[in-house]
Amino acid sequence: MKTTVQEILDQYQDSGRDSLIPILQNVQEKLGFLSEESVIEVSKFLKMPASKIFGVATFYNQFRFNQPGKYHVQVCRGTACHVLGSATVLEEVEKHLKVKAGQTTKDKLFSLEVVACIGACGLAPVISINGEFHAKVSTDTIKGIFDDYKNREE
Repeated sequence: MKTTVQEILDQYQDSGRDSLIPILQNVQEKLGFLSEESVIEVSKFLKMPASKIFGVATFYNQFRFNQPGKYHVQVCRGTACHVLGSATVLEEVEKHLKVKAGQTTKDKLFSLEVVACIGACGLAPVISINGEFHAKVSTDTIKGIFDDYKNREE
């Protein structure tokens, strides 16, 4: 991990604090999340406190601080999905996976994220798993969706 972060930082040799967001984006792209260790490395490189970097990163919802699962689940909470029951869908997904939004299952298979809008309103309520859309999701279909992904692992 340290090597990967250093390779990214090497691309920003003549940069300053104004490169913080692009650096964090690159680190997350390579690692899948911002680890405490990676933030400390960026902190040393930019000569700024790690607490300030965490402050900036937590302000933007694009950054994750937990390693994502093999299957990244996004539950849409946009207007169309909300009206058609995405709050209930989210509750059921959390119950089924035994995690809350922003967390990863213990087996590292699934991570869960709530998004403002996926842009698939005609499929509402919709969830996306690694970019694969599941349309008109209901509490009755959730178990089958996740069983399908678990079966892929066997």
